[in-house]
This record gives sequence, structure tokens and C-alpha cells, in this order.
Amino acid sequence: MLRRFSINYAVLSCLTDLVLTFFAFVLAVTVRPNLPEIPFLVTVNEVELPLWIFVVIPVSWVLVFLVASVYDPRRNYKFVDEIQLVTVAIILAALLSAGLFFLTFREFSRYLFITFILFNSVVLLGWRVIARIIFRMVHMPAAEKRVLIVGAGEVGRRVGDMIHEYSWTGLSLVGYLDDTLKTTDEVTVIGRIEDAPTVVNHEAINDVVIALPQEAYGRVNELVVALRDAPVNMRVVPDYFSLALFQATVDDFGGVPMISLRDPALNDVQRFVKRLFDLVIAGVSLLLMLPVMGIIALAIRLDSPGPIIYRQKRVGENGRLFDMYKFRSMVVDADKLQHKVSRIDEKGRLTFKRRNDPRITRIGRILRRTSLDEILQLFNVFRGDMSLVGPRPELPWLVSQYEPWQHKRFAVPQGITGWWQVNGRSDKPLHLHTEDDLYYIQNYSLWMDFYILIKTPIVVVRGRGAF
Repeated sequence: MLRRFSINYAVLSCLTDLVLTFFAFVLAVTVRPNLPEIPFLVTVNEVELPLWIFVVIPVSWVLVFLVASVYDPRRNYKFVDEIQLVTVAIILAALLSAGLFFLTFREFSRYLFITFILFNSVVLLGWRVIARIIFRMVHMPAAEKRVLIVGAGEVGRRVGDMIHEYSWTGLSLVGYLDDTLKTTDEVTVIGRIEDAPTVVNHEAINDVVIALPQEAYGRVNELVVALRDAPVNMRVVPDYFSLALFQATVDDFGGVPMISLRDPALNDVQRFVKRLFDLVIAGVSLLLMLPVMGIIALAIRLDSPGPIIYRQKRVGENGRLFDMYKFRSMVVDADKLQHKVSRIDEKGRLTFKRRNDPRITRIGRILRRTSLDEILQLFNVFRGDMSLVGPRPELPWLVSQYEPWQHKRFAVPQGITGWWQVNGRSDKPLHLHTEDDLYYIQNYSLWMDFYILIKTPIVVVRGRGAF
């Protein structure tokens, strides 16, 4: 039986893409003469295509998909991740094809090229959607992987929760081994750590996950030796979750495996798509907003003495400092008057904004209410300091007062707008800002960015929580 997320399914996917790309190209060539002409895409003299193109194009597309890890099961668990990954691979393959035609066969019809790209995008994305629907309808199970967790502490339980969450991929938690803890409603302890070889053989275990606390690391060597002849995969989960910025991975550092505690939350594909999205939207927005920027600059100059543009050090992704640009909305040296508006609430939490802030100028109050003071940050987006959507870049002195868990909000590029901005803006206390930011990080998708950008103007027009 063919199972999802198996090597056989990956091979079948590769062959399917190869065949469909070939037929999409043939279809484009066949229907091209019957399509209506578009002036700037008209080919005056259609030429006969050499046979090598019908071979090179499908092969090159599959090679790009292989390099982009489209067939890696670990990258395609979620539907959104697979669609994003395939979309990026299609763009890269299209660019490669365009370059190939430019260097070897310039007579190739641009109209035919665009037609082929559209046809192939539809079939390559479409068959994957259909495949997921079929697998879900027939409830075809994934290949079972029986997992044993050594250590029933906090780290082990987190691994167990992850296995339950991804049980649809075939992961099956057999139980835990632990010397001190017993079976509860949350965990099923089926033996002691020394029982690992017996349990592995008796329960037909496929994967052993060692998730012992730091004080029990001495047992790891014993386990590895005891299971050296067992046909199982072994993984070690270090007890460093509390130290990781968002997630921890193992890197090869000069031939030495090391644990990275400050890995970004976005993978390479998500980061590429997000950056491309930022550049396109920010570029169009800047062109449209240039007249508005000129009017704002003049209004600030006439309203109060001081510079038009306000630069402020902010903490960006991974804790990196950068200069954030805004239109000045406060009096000069407003930072020195921060103590007049900062206060600690009844629960000991810091609040650094309030309504009727005496430092805000007349024009500044309008700019803040409409968020027009923020549009200069489009230049920060172009520089790569910020993204259009993400957690708000924070002031360094505020970050110094963060609790450890709040630092996880810096695992992604900081943004002009974000999840908490469209769900309360300045009405919320600081700790709730961070909770919203972590929700955004854990549920990130390009579609979520679209939703936030669409909702932002609505929130700005209402003016709720803006001060």
C-alpha cells in the first residue's frame, strides 16, 4: 500500500511531476496557435521546436524541485507548507527555463512560455491538492513508526505531545521509560530506563527518543551502548528548551555537531517568500505614498521645531539593533521624558504608553491616530531591517526588562504591523503583546500576513487603541 510521507511516495511524486510537466509543455505547444494574440507577446514567425526542449524542460523542472526539497517528507507535513514550497520551486524553475531559452533558443515564443508556465503551475499544484483529498477521504494510514521515549519529565512530555499532534503522519507513542516517575493521566510509564533493550525488542520499537533531564545525562552513554545492536533510530533531545530563542537545531560546525539555540522560526522557503512579498508590496506602497510623505513632512516642519524624521534604536530579529525611521510625532528629546508616562500596574507589569501623552505634538497626535508616522518604515523594509508583518521592534531598555519567555518574539523579522496591532493595538498591556506575537510565530503563513495587511487599514480607520 502506498503511504504518505514515505520514500515510495516521494519517488512517485517526482515521476508524476516529470510526466505532467512534459504533457503541460506539449499541451501549451498544441493550443498556442489557437489562442488570441496579445500585442506585446506576438511572435511574428512561429518556429519549429527542437526535440531536446521536450526532454530538457521536464528534467530541469524536476531537478529544481529536488534541490528545493519539494520531495522531502519532513517539509510537507502541512498543506500550507507544501503549497508554499511548490510555488517557490515553480518560480525558480520558470526563471531557470527563461535563462535556458535566452542562452540557447532565443526564438522561443514568449506567449508559449507564459502559457506553459500557467498550465504547469495548475497541474503541479492541482494534483497535490487532489492527492491530499484522496488520502483524507480513504483514510489511508501513513507507515507506522513506534516511538519509545526515555524520560517522562517536562522535555519527554513535550516530545510526547508533539508525537500525538503528528500521529496522522504515522507516529505512534508506545510509552515512556523512567526511574522516578510513574504512570499518570498524562504519561504511560512502561518500565525503567534499564529496561530499554527488552522493551525495544518486545514492542517492535522503530525510534527511541532520549529526553532525560540534565542531571541524568550520564545515562545517555549507557543507553547508546545497550541499544547499539538494536534496529532502531536513536535521537537525543537536550534539556535546553528554556534557553532556545524559538527552536533548537543541530548544525555541522567545522565537522563538529553543535546545538543552535537561536535558529530563526522561518525556514528558507518561508523567508524567501516573505522577503519577496515585502519588496513587492513595499515598493508599490512607497510609490503611492510619496505625495503623502511630502505633505506630512511640510506639516511637521510648520507645527513644531525639530527634525522631520525621527530615528530610534530598536531591537530586531535575533536581538540585532537597528535604526528605525518614523515621522516625528513628539517634541524634541521626548525620550528624556519617558519617566513621566511609564508606570507599573497593580500586577507589577510595565506600561510605557498612555492616552493624552504630553510629549505628543498637534500634528503628531493625528499621525499616531492614523499610523501615518509609521510609513517611513517602508524604507526599513527595503533595507531588510524589518518586514511588513511581524512582532513590533522593541526599545532596548524595554527588552532589558523582559522575562526570558518574551525574548522568543525576536525569532522572526520584526514588522510594521502585526497580529497584536490588529487585535487591540496600544490598548493591551505589554505581556499580552508578547503572547499575540508568539501566536503569530507559531502559526505563521503567507496567508496570515495577507490577512493582517488587509485588516490593518480597517483597524487604523477605527482608531481603536492608537495613541
